[in-house]
Amino acid sequence: MSSSNEGSVNKQPVLDLDERRRTALAEVDNAKFSRFHARIIAVAGTFIEKPLNSSVGFFTDAYDIFAINIASTMLATVYGHNGSLTANQELGIKVATPVGTFVGQLLFGWLADQIGRKRMYGIELMIIIIATFAQALSGNASAVNIFGVLIVWRFIMGVGIGGDYPLSAIISSEFATTKTRGRMMSAVFAAQGWGNFAASIVGLVVTAAYKKKMLSDPAGVNNSVDHMWRLLIGLGCVPAAVALYFRLTIPETPRYIMDIERNINQATNDIDNVLTTGTFKKDPDAIVQRVEAPKASWADFISYFSKWNNFRILFGCAYSWFALDIAFYGLGLNSSIILQAIGFGGATSKGAQKVYDGIYNVCVGNLILSAAGLLPGYYFTVLFIDKWGRKPIQLMGFIILTIVFIIMGFAYDKLTATASATKAFVFLYCLANFFQNFGPNTTTFVIPGEAFPTRYRSTAHGISAASGKLGAIVAQVGFARLKDIGGKNAFVKHILEIFALFMLTGIFSTIILPETKGKSLEELSNEDQEGFVTGARTAKVDEKGVVVAA
Repeated sequence: MSSSNEGSVNKQPVLDLDERRRTALAEVDNAKFSRFHARIIAVAGTFIEKPLNSSVGFFTDAYDIFAINIASTMLATVYGHNGSLTANQELGIKVATPVGTFVGQLLFGWLADQIGRKRMYGIELMIIIIATFAQALSGNASAVNIFGVLIVWRFIMGVGIGGDYPLSAIISSEFATTKTRGRMMSAVFAAQGWGNFAASIVGLVVTAAYKKKMLSDPAGVNNSVDHMWRLLIGLGCVPAAVALYFRLTIPETPRYIMDIERNINQATNDIDNVLTTGTFKKDPDAIVQRVEAPKASWADFISYFSKWNNFRILFGCAYSWFALDIAFYGLGLNSSIILQAIGFGGATSKGAQKVYDGIYNVCVGNLILSAAGLLPGYYFTVLFIDKWGRKPIQLMGFIILTIVFIIMGFAYDKLTATASATKAFVFLYCLANFFQNFGPNTTTFVIPGEAFPTRYRSTAHGISAASGKLGAIVAQVGFARLKDIGGKNAFVKHILEIFALFMLTGIFSTIILPETKGKSLEELSNEDQEGFVTGARTAKVDEKGVVVAA
């Protein structure tokens, strides 16, 4: 009799905690869109009252990555031979950041699952700030070449940028409601387009500001340009510095507290506070009751992803991102080369005027490409992702991109033969940018942030994102080594044909992905949520009620 009573006493709290977990998660999933959710996707940190300005991070990331398009032209003017960088110099400063990003995505993705989203969020921004500022202060010396210094700091900056991918994706995903999750994550990612756009604007403003000094510099002396590239790169610190405080003061996501820290009481309190007041408060003296739930381990990781239904999602996410980034970064980081190859970014003047015209044209060209294709594509995705779904948008993007790159590649000579034909080429280039962003560039960021259980969500997103950066590295190395085969930029048309092939393979990797629209993160985890909590332990406390062990 006593045994039966004891069993019922021990069992009841477990059922209560399991039900509380599911009820609390449903509260997050079904909450109305609020000011708190708006703060998550806010772009400008200066007007945010509370934390979670994830978009500022992506704005900074994109600014720092794509500003090198313009900065490389300035660096070539100051430190290059006859106004040009060697193939190795150009490759080094452009590929260093994707290599660092690859490392950062894997490292921070894993750490966010092991240590916590809150504990890691902001550290990656510190790395970006330090490395960006250091680039602007880099110098040339007999013992150390400036390109070597820049490569090292751009690699370190890349590590920080890499950390931003899984952290911003997972924090946005785990705080979002089911109905608006796609729009919130897409809006965070859309800040990447503004960062790219801002890099062109800043480049244009700096160039205009230094015009008189540039034109008055003695022949062969480019001191003004040396100031310009440092300003362009260094200003990338500003939005990151503004955002830092807000990132360091964010609350931990309720799902992390529930499923990894296994503290349901704290998580339910946080949910109530965050959704009603937008604030959170942690009582250090509260008694902790930890549930028994699946824990992350190497054995559990193998067990989970050895199942085809789980592995195919990870493979589909990773390969789709890899295929997409082959073309996305191949085009994005080499847009100045594309513009010059079609006669859109060159300068026909001489002397100091040629230096000014060359930099000005590259800035204007990148600005046009950003405004015409990149930005509209991001916001079309924000508009339609929770209506059409992630999978249809990604599939549509890969199909259209395959067709566009086939036309651009196989008709390249005709499309660049005359001024009117060149306009058609520029239109197709912008169309490619549009459907990269109203397509797989955004959805490859969103889907991995939704489709895995909490204990592996950040790790899996990091793996998927790192696969994308591997594609960016392949694109950069391949572009640099192949583009001049047969003459300057003579192989660009064949590179575009290669891009078409990878877009075609992206169609097949998309087919094996699930549709995540309208489903809770727990539904998408492929794990039974009924009885997910299987036991509970109460923390030991001293006579004052202070927790001394859990």
